[in-house]
Amino acid sequence: MALKNPIAEKIYDLTDRDMTFMHVCGTHEASIARHGIRSLLPENLKIVMGPGCPVCITPQGEIDAALELAEKGCIIATYGDLLRVPGSHGSLESSGADVRVVQGVYKAVEIAKGTDKEVVFVSVGFETTAPTVAAMLLTHPPENFSILCCHRLIPPAMDWLLAQGEASLNGFLLPGHVLTVTGLADYRRFQVPQVVAGFEPDDILLGILMLVEQVREGVARLDNAYPRAVFDEGNPKALEVMNQVFEPCDVEWRGFPVIPGSGLKVREEYAAWDAQKKFGIIFKQTKKHAACICDKVLRGIATPVDCQLFGKVCTPRTPVGPCMVSHEGACKIWYHYSIRKV
Repeated sequence: MALKNPIAEKIYDLTDRDMTFMHVCGTHEASIARHGIRSLLPENLKIVMGPGCPVCITPQGEIDAALELAEKGCIIATYGDLLRVPGSHGSLESSGADVRVVQGVYKAVEIAKGTDKEVVFVSVGFETTAPTVAAMLLTHPPENFSILCCHRLIPPAMDWLLAQGEASLNGFLLPGHVLTVTGLADYRRFQVPQVVAGFEPDDILLGILMLVEQVREGVARLDNAYPRAVFDEGNPKALEVMNQVFEPCDVEWRGFPVIPGSGLKVREEYAAWDAQKKFGIIFKQTKKHAACICDKVLRGIATPVDCQLFGKVCTPRTPVGPCMVSHEGACKIWYHYSIRKV
């Protein structure tokens, strides 16, 4: 990306009023921070973070459920990002239990095939990861394998954000990888400017430019700035597999209340691999750490540097909130790239 970027210059020329756009993707935030994209934008154009990090939005009660399963003697298989996410009484990393980092559900199944112990895969993520987990359950994995289902869906969270209006959003920069799976249909109902964007610096700048153009035109439509990967219909096979195994449910998001239809649960036909049913696990609501503002960061009404704990008590080695744990978490990203102000 050249020092004088023509897309950024066009954004400067067209931004004639205050505008605030939200992305709902941790990978977008990482790219924006790594490439200094905010420094290329005019002061009256803000890009705020939304609930786009799957680890960050996993509520404390679900971490506690994983810890409870570990206490029952289960082998816990999980992504590395989840290890340090704080529960009510410690984390998976500090639990002393048999917790194993895996790259995906297939590795967790391999562990189950090599042991008589119960193996539980903590299955987090949006529509990007749910289809692969669903495809694995369709193979009827070993009886000693199950998943703790913590999947979330993006559109219901956008519904909630728009209904609340607390972030005063003018539009959304949509995550290209999610819409590669889902397609565009579920997003057409939102009466707000939206642009699907890729992850390279120019991809993101182009998405922002297209949002600015919509605001200036006074229109609200869904534009696709990532046509090399995202198609109108998405990935029909992935959606079919996901819907065959999972069904929508009402769930809590960290920083949000219970959002109707925003989660996925295992359908009854596949209950044999549902750890909640298998072990009688209940997701309980818990109180957040009083000083942590991850909830506000995830709702786009605060930045990491607004937190009094950021970079002091809360660091990647001693995280207080989940946004400092995951590589897609805004706080860890800002800490890594030494962002101190916007």
